[in-house]
Amino acid sequence: MVNIYIDDIKYSVQEGLNIIQAAQSVGIDVPHFCWHPELSVSGNCRMCLVETGMHAKNPDGSFAFDENGEPKVVYMPKLSIACGTKVSEGMRIRVNSQKVIDAQEAVMEFILINHPLDCPICDEAGQCRLQEYSFTKGNGISRFIEEKNHKAKRVSWGPNVLYDGERCISCSRCIRFSKEFADQPVLSFTNRGDRVTIHLEEGKEFDNPYSMNVVDICPVGALTSKDFRFKSRVWDMSFNDSICNSCARSCNIKLGVRNNKVLRIEPRQNNKVNRHWMCDRGRLNYEAINENRLIAPTVAKQATSWDNAYEAVANLLKEHKASDVLFILSPFQTNEAIFLSNKLIKEVMKGSHYGHFEYQRPEDADNKLRVAEKSPNQTGITRLFDKDNIFTVESLNDYISKKNIKLLYIFDTNLHNVQGIESVLERKIDIIAHCTNNTIISNRANVALASASYAETEGTMTNFQQIVQHFTPALIIGENMRYMGLKMSRLDKFGADNDRWNQHEKRDLRSDWRIIQAISNKLSATWSYTNAEDVFNEITHINPNFKNMTYDKLDKYNGIKIGETDSNIIADEYKPYKTNLMKCTNC
Repeated sequence: MVNIYIDDIKYSVQEGLNIIQAAQSVGIDVPHFCWHPELSVSGNCRMCLVETGMHAKNPDGSFAFDENGEPKVVYMPKLSIACGTKVSEGMRIRVNSQKVIDAQEAVMEFILINHPLDCPICDEAGQCRLQEYSFTKGNGISRFIEEKNHKAKRVSWGPNVLYDGERCISCSRCIRFSKEFADQPVLSFTNRGDRVTIHLEEGKEFDNPYSMNVVDICPVGALTSKDFRFKSRVWDMSFNDSICNSCARSCNIKLGVRNNKVLRIEPRQNNKVNRHWMCDRGRLNYEAINENRLIAPTVAKQATSWDNAYEAVANLLKEHKASDVLFILSPFQTNEAIFLSNKLIKEVMKGSHYGHFEYQRPEDADNKLRVAEKSPNQTGITRLFDKDNIFTVESLNDYISKKNIKLLYIFDTNLHNVQGIESVLERKIDIIAHCTNNTIISNRANVALASASYAETEGTMTNFQQIVQHFTPALIIGENMRYMGLKMSRLDKFGADNDRWNQHEKRDLRSDWRIIQAISNKLSATWSYTNAEDVFNEITHINPNFKNMTYDKLDKYNGIKIGETDSNIIADEYKPYKTNLMKCTNC
């Protein structure tokens, strides 16, 4: 630790940080555009200029003091860039002096000279650093009366990103990201002075698996997502912390919601899992949450009440001996649902069979974030079940024939995506299935149970690093309607039934753990869990892998690795860095 002074107040901060990081660690924001904690320092926006100095020394090497006993401080004649200046013992920093304020106002006036007034149509409006600093750091006056420079607009860089040259402030974040993280150095500055712009290499596309991260890190609206473009204003949306379910990395994300639909997914900082990034596949993998949903349970393809559905499932399970029943576990379910699946199989349906599918795509794995396993909770199954069968379509058909299986109970809501699964569904057996969408499985099942997706339920997942993470619902369903109002956007919160923006689909869905409890209680169980946390608390008392974990601890530490104790839990290194400035998104 080193001692520094910011505006004459003493702070102890970690050694090796630059001034921006050191200030952030004590709750002080130094304005900046080009610096990002995951990228190299470029220092070209000049917005982070601060005064730096040190305690003066006498000729004999002793510290100098004035007549009042106050230390004499010698400040550098020129301002320093906070992003490129490391803190050192005794450093004096001024972030709010008149000299610094004048410099910030000058930089803002310079940047805004050629910046277009696109705010009314810009996707970045409401979370834009330039807007924020124009209000808080600018002087509100421009002396520029000439015509602004015109540059290329709506330039397609690839399948997911559009570039607007007029909005660009030449911070170089996207250039550095393409070189330093994406390993696709196809972007560079061309021209000079006020005509500088970012050039995409001829004949190339910016199409790497992480390309859309440049939309997040762009401090203005120069880079926009083709997928989200013009969909909504951010202040009309709610943003809920969640966990990506597109692979076993389980990146931390924010789900952007309006009218009870997910409109975008963006990464949320977690230094133990995904740091500041996520892949494009995970970012765009939300269509199944919004479209073609099974909105109520069905019996013989007819919508019915939950009580009738539970009764139908219980009757089917009673009709068959336990040894004739095969359960297909789901690596897409929460730890809580998997735990109750285990209790159902081992305690209520003793002697039944079980197994699960793996979703391996080795060609998708890389040395950054993407991993081969495309389900989020494969590790949860291995930690909550002693041992089970790992099926392929061929081995499942063989197992059904060999064991004379007469009832297939499918927990796996993603099984319809397994190639060749139709051959299993064509067999003359009874099927009970948890389904989030209308699929070939929901159409074939004797009873289809309308299951909540990860965006509609609460629970935990265990990623491939053995890190257990907690998430909460972002969308409203019948199960959570009473308390979700506090998390909704202002449009959704105050919308009436006859408002056109509030005509979302009403879904009578249930969390998997709740479905399993109700079915078990229809048989011989007497479980009384009231929420997912009750189930998790029991897991922590029974399963040593989850010992001493709680939802509060998981939230506090951004996930806890299996085997960590209170004394060795690894907390995040610094306070979360705000890539975008989102204001009033939940008001």
